[in-house]
Amino acid sequence: MAATNFTTEQAILKEVARQDRNRRAIRIWLACVLLVLFALVLVGGATRLTNSGLSITQWQPIHGVIPPLNAQEWQEEFDLYKRIPQFQILNKDMTVEEFKSIFWWEWAHRLLARTIGVIFGLPLLFFVLTGRVERKLWLPLAGIFVLGGLQGAIGWWMVSSGLEARTDVSQYRLATHLVTACLIFAACMWFMRALSPHSNEPPPTRHSAKLAGLIAFMALFQIYLGALVAGLDAGLSYNTWPLMDGAVVPSDLFIQSPGWINFFENPKTVQFVHRLGAYALFAIVAINMIISLRAAAQTTHARRSVVLFVLVLIQAILGISTLLLHVPLDLALAHQAGALIVFGFAIANWRGFYGELPRQTSIVVRD
Repeated sequence: MAATNFTTEQAILKEVARQDRNRRAIRIWLACVLLVLFALVLVGGATRLTNSGLSITQWQPIHGVIPPLNAQEWQEEFDLYKRIPQFQILNKDMTVEEFKSIFWWEWAHRLLARTIGVIFGLPLLFFVLTGRVERKLWLPLAGIFVLGGLQGAIGWWMVSSGLEARTDVSQYRLATHLVTACLIFAACMWFMRALSPHSNEPPPTRHSAKLAGLIAFMALFQIYLGALVAGLDAGLSYNTWPLMDGAVVPSDLFIQSPGWINFFENPKTVQFVHRLGAYALFAIVAINMIISLRAAAQTTHARRSVVLFVLVLIQAILGISTLLLHVPLDLALAHQAGALIVFGFAIANWRGFYGELPRQTSIVVRD
């Protein structure tokens, strides 16, 4: 009997060790995906800030990997760009050499997007075929892959909005594209965190998990508002703080009709709402930190609340600096990076209240 128990114990330990190795491998894989996603969002931001997003006027998922390789191919690509309003209205004096500078941003953005598909899809297939992914994760991870494919289509849908009647892309489609990227980022972060070891400390209050979820949602909504600001170039106007256009609440916020459209198409209103969103997020994160420190100062949850507050504070400073300095490229990209870092940490913080994902076991003990 003792020998049977010893054998069973060995089998259990062996299975636990195997699951530990598999979960560690999947966490490393998801961390790599997150890093490339982070780079993709930043390059996308640079593409927008340099007005490079319309430089490639065709969607060629396979052939588009190869950039122009000689003067003739560069001229052909430039001739395609000459057909769209952005060139005809804004850049009619642009040379081929100047065109290259905007082309490379968009090409790099599309290349990174394709790379994400490979980095996510091939390892996922390997992990599934070799039994390293627990069955309950198959559908969620496959869903992320499908969402990534949809994101590619959304990207082209966004670009196509600026090829006929506009000199830039639709702010609605830009916001959709960025939010979808953030959802993919959040899903990868969620499952990476779910497969990580957790502390067994109780939450500071019974509402802590719900508050963490609210913070994550507010961070995502703030990113959405930021995309509208970027799409309308709203950050290039009203470059003062804390007053906006000389007032706490500026005038003409509802100058367009119908009134609701100001929240999406009036640069002043969009920037003002983005400011209000930042104030609200800062306040709720500060309240969360104070509650956590008072209720359970020595816990991991409380320490995370402090880190989250510091990240939001840094992000606020970056946002104000970007505004006051009229959106320089380096600060604007730092602000966008900060937004993704805050959002990613908010997701990890939220998932931290639910503990490690229950393990799948295949141990069967027979007498």
